Amino acid sequence: MNKLTRFFGSIATFLRETRAELRKVVWPSWAQVRVLTAVVLFVLIGLGAILWSTDALVAFALSTVLGR
Repeated sequence: MNKLTRFFGSIATFLRETRAELRKVVWPSWAQVRVLTAVVLFVLIGLGAILWSTDALVAFALSTVLGR
């Protein structure tokens, strides 16, 4: 029984400490969230376009060189 009590006690301690740490976090404002989300989407779309164009260029070059 002692192991079981310690186990659930450690879970309760973990949850208490986690809640205390989350209260210390400085959460971003909704304006910051919107701006940073737009930045991330823009970068992802840009990188996707770069990867797509590189893939298309390499595929074209290989098909030209290999004659297929």
